[in-house]
Amino acid sequence: MFKKVLVANRGEIAVRAYRAAYELGAKTVGVFPFEDRYSIHRQQADEAYPIGEEGHPVRAYLDVDEIIRVAKESGADAIYPGYGFLSENPELARAAADNGITFIGPPPEGLELAGDKVKALKAARRAGIPVLASSEPSKDTDYLIAEAEKIGFPIFVKAVAGGGGRGMRRVETREALNDALASAMREAETAFGDPTVFLEQAVLRPRHIEVQILADGEGNVVHLFERDCSLQRRHQKVVEIAPAPNLDDDIRQALFRDAVKFAKELGYANAGTVEFLVDTAGERAGQHVFIEMNPRIQVEHTVTEEVTDVDLVQSQMRIAAGETLEDLGIRQDELRVRGAALQCRITTEDPTNGFQPDVGKVTYYRSAGGSGIRLDGGTVYTGAQISPHFDSMLVKLTCRGRDFKSAVQRAQRALAEFRIRGVSTNIPFVQAVLEDPTFQAGEVSTPFIDEHPELIGKKATGDRGTKALKYLAEVTVNQPHGPRIEGPDPRNKLPHYPGDKSEEPYRSPFDESDHQPPAGWRQKLQELGPEGFAKALREYKPVAITDTTFRDAHQSLLATRVRTRDLLAAAPAVAHVTPNLLSMEAWGGATYDVALRFLSEDPWERLAHLRKAMPNIPIQMLLRGRNTVGYTPYPTDVTDAFVKEAAETGVDIFRIFDALNDVSQMAPAIEAVRKTGTAVAEVALCYTGNLLDPNEKVYTLDYYLDLAQQIVDAGAHIIAIKDMAGLLRPEAARKLVTALRERFDLPVHLHTHDTAGGQVATLTAAIEAGVDAVDVATATMAGTTSQPSASALLAALDGTERYPEIDLDAVLSLEPYWEAVRKIYKPFENGLTSPTGRVYNHEIPGGQLSNLRAQATALGLSDRFEAIEDMYAAANGMLGNIVKVTPSSKVVGDLALQLVGMGVDPEEFEKNPQSFDVPDSVIGFLNGELGTPPAGWPEPFRSRALEGRKLHKPALTEVSKEDLEALNSDSETRRATLNRLLFPAPTRDFEKAQAEYGDVSIIHTRDFLYGMMKNREHVISLGKGVRMIATLLAISEPDEKGMRHVFCTLNGQARTVVVRDNSVESKVKENEKADSANEGHIGAPFAGGVSVTVAPGDKVNAGDQVATIEAMKMEASITSPVAGTVERVVFDDVAQVQGGDLLIVLKTD
Repeated sequence: MFKKVLVANRGEIAVRAYRAAYELGAKTVGVFPFEDRYSIHRQQADEAYPIGEEGHPVRAYLDVDEIIRVAKESGADAIYPGYGFLSENPELARAAADNGITFIGPPPEGLELAGDKVKALKAARRAGIPVLASSEPSKDTDYLIAEAEKIGFPIFVKAVAGGGGRGMRRVETREALNDALASAMREAETAFGDPTVFLEQAVLRPRHIEVQILADGEGNVVHLFERDCSLQRRHQKVVEIAPAPNLDDDIRQALFRDAVKFAKELGYANAGTVEFLVDTAGERAGQHVFIEMNPRIQVEHTVTEEVTDVDLVQSQMRIAAGETLEDLGIRQDELRVRGAALQCRITTEDPTNGFQPDVGKVTYYRSAGGSGIRLDGGTVYTGAQISPHFDSMLVKLTCRGRDFKSAVQRAQRALAEFRIRGVSTNIPFVQAVLEDPTFQAGEVSTPFIDEHPELIGKKATGDRGTKALKYLAEVTVNQPHGPRIEGPDPRNKLPHYPGDKSEEPYRSPFDESDHQPPAGWRQKLQELGPEGFAKALREYKPVAITDTTFRDAHQSLLATRVRTRDLLAAAPAVAHVTPNLLSMEAWGGATYDVALRFLSEDPWERLAHLRKAMPNIPIQMLLRGRNTVGYTPYPTDVTDAFVKEAAETGVDIFRIFDALNDVSQMAPAIEAVRKTGTAVAEVALCYTGNLLDPNEKVYTLDYYLDLAQQIVDAGAHIIAIKDMAGLLRPEAARKLVTALRERFDLPVHLHTHDTAGGQVATLTAAIEAGVDAVDVATATMAGTTSQPSASALLAALDGTERYPEIDLDAVLSLEPYWEAVRKIYKPFENGLTSPTGRVYNHEIPGGQLSNLRAQATALGLSDRFEAIEDMYAAANGMLGNIVKVTPSSKVVGDLALQLVGMGVDPEEFEKNPQSFDVPDSVIGFLNGELGTPPAGWPEPFRSRALEGRKLHKPALTEVSKEDLEALNSDSETRRATLNRLLFPAPTRDFEKAQAEYGDVSIIHTRDFLYGMMKNREHVISLGKGVRMIATLLAISEPDEKGMRHVFCTLNGQARTVVVRDNSVESKVKENEKADSANEGHIGAPFAGGVSVTVAPGDKVNAGDQVATIEAMKMEASITSPVAGTVERVVFDDVAQVQGGDLLIVLKTD
């Protein structure tokens, strides 16, 4: 046996050879280029030596002279080539022999015969083995094109020195042949150092079956049965099976005979694989043809080893050392197949990105294990840097069982155990393949993957813990909301209720519980229907209470920033202790887009969670008429779809309003709500001005009564009074409520804001006048721009006949929770520190008053807020004294901020608005985009402001046919479509955050806003009974790029997250990135070496190749998505780039 074996390869096959050599008592020598200096195969060899030049790692492994040099210097007496690189190159075998070193493999002559695919075909013909039509090998494109015409299409281009699918292309048409030849030849030269190719007839629907051969130096040949390698992608095997399932035994025996016959024809020695195609369709079904012989070990040799108990790599070494098959104890009649095995190649290829190979650092690696599991690796470990230079395989997973079914089950279990983080992998794709019924039945052929495109996106990768940790690390470094605000867990302050699980240390609000709160108004709605519900409310003697804490209260006080997690934590307690609430206002309004844009939450998921948590309380939402929660005027198809989805997901009461009290704009929403048959249409008249003022000419009692009549005629179930600014005085409330109840038999529901501090008196007066329901908020989330305090109202009604059926102590028990929650959201507190009576002059709505303060601060006008308030009143007058509620209130606010910022006198502006910059929202309003204001248009101000501007008549935004179909599709599709139509930019932000960080709603709020604390355990709940524990250990200083390394543990395992510190300026010039929104930008699809094939001034058509990219020994074309002229080429020479780097700028036609 050899004393020292040099392995001329890398990765898992090098490690595999070391193991075999060790077991045989031989020392091992590894070789590595500079780029592989951290590789496992360098570390695991007894000795390892550098080869090649820095910057050319693949070339190093192809350098025969370097391999021989190291072999001689290290004293190696044998060279093991593995597969790929120089494994089929006779020059290495010859050079080894010339230097007295044994080449573990066939002799040079055998390599030349078997490795040269064209010579192998001739040998097969001599042996009487059926083959496919093919050409002679050549580098001459013209010759190859002419030969293709003779053979016919489809056709394969194959590298003569090829293997592993590299240098190989299937070509369907004559038109595609030129590009296929060029790319295959380039890839072959890169991978094997030889661009020579030949052409071969393609079989339509074959199975790819190969037979393992083992031959000694005395002419003895055995086969070790077959492997089914039909499951391929881009001619690279993905899953290999031994024995081949459902293969007719006559065919099997014929393959064995032909494989042995071929090996003997060549006088073959050592291990090799004879490959066949077996037709499964057409006239040739069941017939086989020889395609090639691989004179080396194969990647998939492990499955044969598992079912035969023959160590093929050891056998190679022992045969090369002069032993015979008899010496090895290998006899054909004694070889048996035991059970079944399959191999899955786990690679960095990303199925969701066209199987492009990913590169980067492996931040965490956990492998599979247990009975029947074999792993062959040599590339991957925690901290490994995956290079773009080499093959994308990370580890080979081989699983065996008593039969094919049990082997598949083991493989499924093993794949589920793997955790590879930091780079994309094909594990989800392989899992989908193994789950496919056709695969499990063993009915696969080479086009299987192409015929099952649904497998690519069927299984989504989890990686939830790593994504959440990445988010936490970024927030920890950048602190977007300032330093962490510490305090107790608010949940500890909630009242106890049956099934509250308050004693569980890792409890999560997202864990569903089986709690059963008492029946409430929702059960009445389900029992009586919308009309019966409204009638019951009208006949109900106590005043009914709606709680706005879950929506308008935090929208007015905390910029709508309260997260689903904190709402959901309180929801079950609310359902238990206050079951008689008429409704909980919990959705709609600004909560929808803020959830998407700032909280990275899906508002539909929030609604669904709250519905389950409060099964007894009707959920109420705010609906902006036909525009639902958005601002874009769409056809009623969008309104109908939104209302339908909202009702099915959990909304019971739709409070519908229009910014200008235009009932025609509310009618489509009212109709949509009535169509559901389950939901209540509560339609609002928006209150403004002062109906008690004898000088009021527009917003009088008659105006509101006429508006209410239109609302009733439109089909409302309930009339709402929506007092956005808290302007409704007690006596005005008494008069309005009395008049509404006298004229109409519908219940009346009052909503107000406590901006001036006196609205409990207004509610009390309204209740005395007979109002059926009022809105309040938990005291610790009430007052000023929010709603009046619930506990204050209950105290005010104590002893009266209309006292609500809600216990004061129950209401008080919820206040500490919200007080603690509110402290966490302190950075978003932009409300008033005290009540203000100035609201009676400026009439700014509650929610907007908070937002205006934030805007004023951002514009440097915080110390001039009184001037903004005064200007708001002046702007309202200029615009015609309009109803002020989103979005009309924004129009007034934008104009006020603009005028104060410019220092313009309002009288001068009103006289000559055409001489000043006017906000777009104001122009849109004056152009009629929001409708016609109740008092009519302010002239001549309107005409002057619009003078000389290019305007378009307001019109509905069309919805595409595809979107209309999506709106009528399943719930998930409808929700996604509504998000995109209503708020395209926030939806993009949300989807980007979801892709990068996963579902961040599960993260504790303090952690979400402020990040982690050093040496503290932060619990991340991924589902019921699934918890991750993250701990921050240290944060490095920023490097020259402004990047910090955040050292953490996740479930005790070390993790490092690299985060850009936005406060540090990078000192390193970074490559430009392609703008995905610019169709003229062509970027790199993945990391690799790019060669641009066009020059400035060149004209290209859509689909034309403009560059090639090579990574992991795979070459791909980069094509232009549009027609145009090349304006700029970013890289003149071959350049190493990252995915997304800008390569070419086109001037589009």
